[in-house]
Amino acid sequence: MPQTSTNDTLTGVLERIKYSNDEDGYLIADLRPEKATETVVIVGKFPGVQCGETLRIQGNWTRHPAHGAQFKGTRFESKLPASIYGIRKYLGSGLVKGVSKGIADRIVKHFGKDTLRIISEESARLQEVGGIGKQRARSIKVAWDEQSHIRDLSLFLAPYGVNPTQILKIYKEFGFVAVDLIKENPFKLARSIKGIGFKTCDRIGINMGIGNDSAQRVDAGIEFVMQELQDEGHTAFPERDLANAAAEKLEIDQDIARTGLERVLENKLLKRFVHNDDTAYSQLPYNFTAEENIAASVKRLIDSDSGLPPIKRDLAVAWAQEKAGFEFGDLQKVAIDKALANKVSILTGGPGTGKTTILRAVVAILKAKKARVLLAAPTGRAAQRLSETTRAFGQTIHRLLKFDPAEGSFTVNENKPLNADVIIVDEASMLDTRLASSLFQAIPTKAHFILVGDIDQLPSVGAGNVLKDLIHSKRIPVTRLDVVFRQTKYSSIVHYAHAINQGQVSLPTPVNDARELVKNKDFQFVAASDQEDCATKTLDVFRVFVRETLNLDPINDAQALAPMHKGGAGVGNLNEILQENLNRSQESMPFRYLKFKPGDKIIQTRNSYDKGVFNGDIGIIESIDGANGTVEVDFDGLSVSYEKADLLDLKLAYAISIHKSQGSEYPVVVIPILKAHFMMLQRNLIYTAITRGKKKVVIIGDPAAYAMAAKNSDSKQRCTLLKERLTLA
Repeated sequence: MPQTSTNDTLTGVLERIKYSNDEDGYLIADLRPEKATETVVIVGKFPGVQCGETLRIQGNWTRHPAHGAQFKGTRFESKLPASIYGIRKYLGSGLVKGVSKGIADRIVKHFGKDTLRIISEESARLQEVGGIGKQRARSIKVAWDEQSHIRDLSLFLAPYGVNPTQILKIYKEFGFVAVDLIKENPFKLARSIKGIGFKTCDRIGINMGIGNDSAQRVDAGIEFVMQELQDEGHTAFPERDLANAAAEKLEIDQDIARTGLERVLENKLLKRFVHNDDTAYSQLPYNFTAEENIAASVKRLIDSDSGLPPIKRDLAVAWAQEKAGFEFGDLQKVAIDKALANKVSILTGGPGTGKTTILRAVVAILKAKKARVLLAAPTGRAAQRLSETTRAFGQTIHRLLKFDPAEGSFTVNENKPLNADVIIVDEASMLDTRLASSLFQAIPTKAHFILVGDIDQLPSVGAGNVLKDLIHSKRIPVTRLDVVFRQTKYSSIVHYAHAINQGQVSLPTPVNDARELVKNKDFQFVAASDQEDCATKTLDVFRVFVRETLNLDPINDAQALAPMHKGGAGVGNLNEILQENLNRSQESMPFRYLKFKPGDKIIQTRNSYDKGVFNGDIGIIESIDGANGTVEVDFDGLSVSYEKADLLDLKLAYAISIHKSQGSEYPVVVIPILKAHFMMLQRNLIYTAITRGKKKVVIIGDPAAYAMAAKNSDSKQRCTLLKERLTLA
């Protein structure tokens, strides 16, 4: 076997995949060369390949100091297996739904080298194999066709760096005509598939003969730039800045970009809003409409009479106070009065300032008056907390508005509004523009609408800044609570949260090891020198402090919240470490791009209305059916089944981003903070993380990084037009 670097070609059957990276297709695997009895190790980027396939690889022989000779591939071609051995391995790999290893062996034994042709062209003959009936034969054929289309798509897109996860997303979006649609207009990918950038589409476009200055490319590019800005939280952008950004992104002349922008506006791919200072803004159509709908709904509610029965508010507040058994603060009394007196009102304040007391009092008064009250929050956990707070039924906004998957819209809307006298929405800082639009339109004209939230937290994950825009418009009565009732002796979490919100750098004395953390303190700091040290000590906190000292379940009762996804102390790496050490299950998915095991903590990353689970929902994997590629997940008592393609919506959740934690609380929160996170170290980010801790908060990292976050109040401003529209309404 060659051990020096030489240009060479290697052909053989892919025997076993040792390691794969789903993001870039990098692979370490065993290949059995033609007419050889032993395997060789291949390394390189081989996206989409499966065990049993025949690979023809161009590359070089190299020698790894620890692992010996390896063939490093630079280019490759893939063919379906032709040998009985390869066919059996390919078919039994779990690739085709409904075909287990045992069934694969029986099929190949019966049809031999003709197996794949039989499945593709004469699938009814599969019934000749014992144990395969008409229905199973049909399902195997459907699964085979789907996998064949995915394979063709992978071979077409692999040269452009499109990874296996993205391939599945593309297939799910476009189906079996995906290749034809992409050839027709490669920029569809940039519009439809998150994570595929414009450069990838451009490379495909060049091969399709699409010119750099072509209207097709420029128009799609401008829309794509606007979508990127939306992903950063903007619902609008000044047209001059948008044209400049597009010119830079597309590497075209600014005049061409400006001409393209006018064309895009004329074709209604974007819409224009002219500010009262004559600045023109562009918006994606649904953001334009959503902001208009919110402003119109607020005006409709404010301008109409209340449907509540007469309430003597001063007596009602006194009654609620007596029922509660303690004296309300002055601002708490004002907030209760405003909620009862005004059609729309806002209550904002940090932890420990009495929002719970106010909500409980308002609900008690309204129930005593036989008013119909609906309670909702953006996430399931926030809705559950709202129920516990008010001792009344709470639900998610999505369930409140009753989404119909078949129609792709909410069934509760402006034409069929909610049946209520008062609607209370908690965690309103999480409302993005599009969800807020649907919610506001569904509020009955005579109903009262109370929004509750903490504007010092992070803004919504989706585009917009709804709660802040509503407050700054000065169209709606606002009560801002600033007196802390939960005193420091009861909660140092509250103390430190308010300290960081005021830019104060105060910390408990750092310890050097998880074994030094004590049970009776609820806010502690473990010093870590770098990302590797931080990751190691994060694991120690879960294993030693949470499991041994606190006697809690480190998977269900503790949550790591990281500022960033990448890096040694980022979400990705922490999930790998925590999964490996906290979940000892040996069973796993048979597909190399899915690393799940029974007992894993996972998070839903996309709203799935048909399943009833939403972006940010956290669950535990109950079971895995390797033969069919399905997974059962428990979301707080709701059991949800996932097919293979839907599994792309799930990610490990031992560690999640601080953004994803909004609206949730956890018994124990573990937060890595290092200078390496400097891009994300902002006051509202760390404030949000700290306030997720219900009983214990442990910071792991560098005190100087914590100080950077506390002092940095310059969170990135979002460009929105809701405040302007509210002012004009």
